[in-house]
Amino acid sequence: MCRSIKTLRPPSLPEEATEEDIRAAAMQFVRKVSGFRAPAAHNREVFDRAVDQITEATAALLDGLEIRGRAKAG
Repeated sequence: MCRSIKTLRPPSLPEEATEEDIRAAAMQFVRKVSGFRAPAAHNREVFDRAVDQITEATAALLDGLEIRGRAKAG
């Protein structure tokens, strides 16, 4: 639980972050903030919902960032 969440935008990653990368970062964030590695059954729903919401917000953030000085692929 002490690991840092890695940067998910270029040039820190050589390619775009995958959904798996984004979800892992969201899970790590929720674990750190809640203090639970795995929540008890009575907290599972709110824990999972937080991971989902943070995953969506992170994906939107990464999609909206403009990284200057870097040519767009395509």
